[in-house]
Amino acid sequence: MSWTARQRAMLQEMGVGGWLRHVAPATVAVAVEAPPEVAVLHAEPAPVAPPAEPTGPAPQGPRPSGVETMDWPALREAVAGCTACGLCRTRTQTVFGVGHERAHWMIVGEAPGEQEDRQGEPFVGKAGQLLDNMLRAVGLSRGEGDAERQVFICNVLKCRPPGNRNPDPAEVAQCEPFLLRQVQLVRPRIILAMGRFAVQSLLRTDEAIGRLRGRVHRYAGVPTIVTYHPAYLLRNLPDKAKAWDDLCLAVETLRAAERAD
Repeated sequence: MSWTARQRAMLQEMGVGGWLRHVAPATVAVAVEAPPEVAVLHAEPAPVAPPAEPTGPAPQGPRPSGVETMDWPALREAVAGCTACGLCRTRTQTVFGVGHERAHWMIVGEAPGEQEDRQGEPFVGKAGQLLDNMLRAVGLSRGEGDAERQVFICNVLKCRPPGNRNPDPAEVAQCEPFLLRQVQLVRPRIILAMGRFAVQSLLRTDEAIGRLRGRVHRYAGVPTIVTYHPAYLLRNLPDKAKAWDDLCLAVETLRAAERAD
């Protein structure tokens, strides 16, 4: 993939610019545009039921029924009013997701943080700014635009765990039908899973991101690329170059699918 001056500026904001200067263009092209014999792994959603003895807070009420047939307004209302797990006690508001409802790209994160809980939007603050820079570098945006150039961004969990603790398996199980219905409504052509809990939840695995990167997986039949969460990248600057590789793999995977259609 060749990079425009604008894309290189975005990469510089990501902190990847210095790395690019030390990599020969031919090497970058091979690594980005022609990943050899990409393995495709399948991870289709299984019927979801909470554990018999959940380790988190006691559920407050039943999950809304009929999620699998809801349209966008009904799904938003169901998420906003959900009391199926203890997170409903501590949230300020639910964080449904933002972006084009038929976007070609879908970004799936882990769970809302403090700022997301306050604003009701995923990936805000410094982590959100880094994500926006990454998306702009490949011509994408969460703002206005057509489906081809916009993304839909959401999280595995729709409520913030108190103190930004790790998501509980029972909480993930309760929320997955909402995420699956979002995928069914958006019908994305590529999913970018960001962060350990998002990756492990979608792919139903305990493997580390480092062992899952560089391959095309599938969630609900959609090609899925895994990468690090922007908040992690802000703490681990050298891994920004790896995240750029992952983003480029997602671009090439989508392009290859479009050429095959």
